[in-house]
Amino acid sequence: MTTPDASTPRILLLPGWQNSGPAHWQSRWEALHGDERVLQDDWMWPRRGDWMARLDEVLLQDRRPVALVAHSLGCQLVAAWAAHSRHTARVQAALLVAPPDTEHAETPPQLHNWRPIVRRPLPFPAVAVTSSDDPYCSPARAAQLVADWGAVHLEAGPLGHLNGESGLGDWPEGRAVLTRLLAPVEDDDGQD
Repeated sequence: MTTPDASTPRILLLPGWQNSGPAHWQSRWEALHGDERVLQDDWMWPRRGDWMARLDEVLLQDRRPVALVAHSLGCQLVAAWAAHSRHTARVQAALLVAPPDTEHAETPPQLHNWRPIVRRPLPFPAVAVTSSDDPYCSPARAAQLVADWGAVHLEAGPLGHLNGESGLGDWPEGRAVLTRLLAPVEDDDGQD
C-alpha cells in the first residue's frame, strides 16, 4: 500500500440531511475514487454544532490538506464550520452542490437548528453547483447564498436536488468541476 502524497488533498464528502444513499453521486465517488465520507452521529435530527465538531475531528486526523465536497445541508455545514473553525487553512477548496434554503417557511423542524444560514465569505476557493428546479432552494435564493459565500456559481440546468433521484450516476461533470478547482494555478508565463 502506498502512502498518499502529502500535497494531494484528501477529498472529504459532506452529505446532507439523511446521508447520501447508494445511488447518490457522493456514494459513487466514495466507491470509485476512495473519497472519505464524514460520518455524523445523527443523520435524522442534525445538530449544527455537532456536525461542525465532527468535521473538525475528521479534518485533524490527517495532516494533508483537504477538499470539501458538500451536498445539500453539507453546504450549510461548510459555511457554518468555516465561520468558526481555527483550521480553515487546511482546506484547499470546496465544491458545494445544491445548497438548501433552511430559512424557508416549509423547512422541516429537524432543520430549524440550521437557522440563520451563515453567510460569511468562505476563506478558501469554492465553486457552487445549483439546479434551476431544486425543490429545496429557489434559483434566486441559491444565487444569493453563493454570492454571500464568495463562491463561483455554476447553474447545472433542471436537475432537481442534484442527488440520486436526479439520475446523475457517477456525475463525471461534477468530478470535472472538482478536478479544475483543485488544479494548480499557473503563472502568466505558463509555469506552475
